[in-house]
Amino acid sequence: MMKGKPVKSFKLVFLFSLVLTMVIGSFAFLPSLKASGDGSVSSPYTVSQAISNQNSSLKTIQGYITGQPTAAATVITSHYPNDYAVALADTAGETDTSKMVYVQIPTDYRSQYGLKSHPALKGTLVKVTGNLTSYFSHAGIKNVTNMTNGGGGGTPSDPPASDTGSYYDSAQGKTGAALKSALHNIIDDHTELSYDAVWDALRHTDEDPNNKNDVILLYTGRSQSKTANGSGVNDWNREHVWAKSHGDFGTAMGPGTDLHHLRPADVSVNSARGNLDFDNGGTENSEAKGNYSDSDSWEPRDAVKGDVARMIFYMAVRYEGDRGEPDLEMNNSVSNGSAPFIGKLPVLMQWSQQDPVDSFERHRNDVIYNDYQHNRNPFIDHPEYAAAIWQ
Repeated sequence: MMKGKPVKSFKLVFLFSLVLTMVIGSFAFLPSLKASGDGSVSSPYTVSQAISNQNSSLKTIQGYITGQPTAAATVITSHYPNDYAVALADTAGETDTSKMVYVQIPTDYRSQYGLKSHPALKGTLVKVTGNLTSYFSHAGIKNVTNMTNGGGGGTPSDPPASDTGSYYDSAQGKTGAALKSALHNIIDDHTELSYDAVWDALRHTDEDPNNKNDVILLYTGRSQSKTANGSGVNDWNREHVWAKSHGDFGTAMGPGTDLHHLRPADVSVNSARGNLDFDNGGTENSEAKGNYSDSDSWEPRDAVKGDVARMIFYMAVRYEGDRGEPDLEMNNSVSNGSAPFIGKLPVLMQWSQQDPVDSFERHRNDVIYNDYQHNRNPFIDHPEYAAAIWQ
């Protein structure tokens, strides 16, 4: 009897260690957020930062939806009573409410982010812009101005497309060349701006949702004063995403001034991109981290890869060579020079999937449609059109 006890104890210790290892190991598969930001759209706060800075400041926070708060210390994870609030945490599997921040969802976003309407959103990553202030007598975010998919939860939490009514009716049921032609006919008759008018338009279309006095620069993600534009090294200027030399259209009204592919960009970063085609790889830009280039291609930062792809898709459909305009097309080359082509198509298709449409793009599309050109980018409203045409 005495000789058997150590063996039994050893087995119990071994089994306990094995179970503990499995439990701890399981947490390695739960996504978590650890990096700190400054609270801007491009560098959001973590939830722990939001909890530590409940000072009513307007910040952007990124976190995983863990459930719906119904009281100061209560977050439910099923049978949600309404769409009024969500709890966020830095870890998708967090259960400690002291490590969560409670978000009051405004009316405009309840149909998109409310858990009663969309219970599958639990565990998805979102970005929220609002005031860091108590909600349910708990660390919270109120007066929310923007909610978007944060990139970790896939498309279920993407805001739905704007209500475009019958705008795309003539494209229904079409694929390939027939769809491309139908979309061209829908979007090609629009108001054209002068190149000077583009300055003021970009101040509106690319306004920083956290600071109405600034615009967001495309490649750097930097928020910069709307009036700090020009030719100075740290000014912003008008970037032609479809390089204007690819088709030699310059700044002529039409392709040269089309807001659907013009974005504010840092002057020196814009110069570094030049007229390069798009592809993966190269050397990281020292000023615009996350952007890479080599002798014949440019890779934008991850947060705008899809934006770039959808702007290029638009240009290839909008400009088809009629009415004296260039016929712009995508190909699989990075040596297009002044020809009316840009590449690489397979890479752009990949980017459009990698970086889904977000609310900044949707808002921009709406502003261009309502206030300036009165046409839309179909690939923002219907990202699936790209595969229907080119795959």
